[in-house]
Amino acid sequence: MTSKNVLSADNQQATNKSSISNEYFVGFTDGEGCFYVGFSKRNDLPLKWQIITEFHVSQNPGGKNVLEEFSKRLGCGYLKPNHAKSLDDKSWILIVKNRNDLLQKVIPFFKKNKLFTSKEKEFQVFEKVLAIIKGGKHIQKEGFNEIVNLVFSLTRTTKKRYSQKDLLL
Repeated sequence: MTSKNVLSADNQQATNKSSISNEYFVGFTDGEGCFYVGFSKRNDLPLKWQIITEFHVSQNPGGKNVLEEFSKRLGCGYLKPNHAKSLDDKSWILIVKNRNDLLQKVIPFFKKNKLFTSKEKEFQVFEKVLAIIKGGKHIQKEGFNEIVNLVFSLTRTTKKRYSQKDLLL
């Protein structure tokens, strides 16, 4: 549904894509983005845990073009339906999983274009986690525990699958 108000969010998102500022993308991420670090049990790995790192930002179907432009601006990522099996949720999500893209494109973008909300702390933890992984320290007990403690230093309202105690080695 598109608003008749020319100043509405729907109409602002449909403006000339090349004129979208980095500040807009920062604000968009402040509201709808996530710098995600998660853990998955993997018995085939030396420490029995995989560390998952992703950047994602979601938007309603009318704002899909904004996600497309953000992906172009970053030079990475892909779009997909946020909840493909849902009959009600038709939102889209931009996802960046590739660690080189996260390190070389996403991190520099948000270092240059600062976030304004509590997402800045989330970003700082995300950046530190990626640095630990890049240095190969995540495959050692001390580095892995450092990542766990960093992630659990963030206040989140979502229910985590594993507790800090479950993860610490």
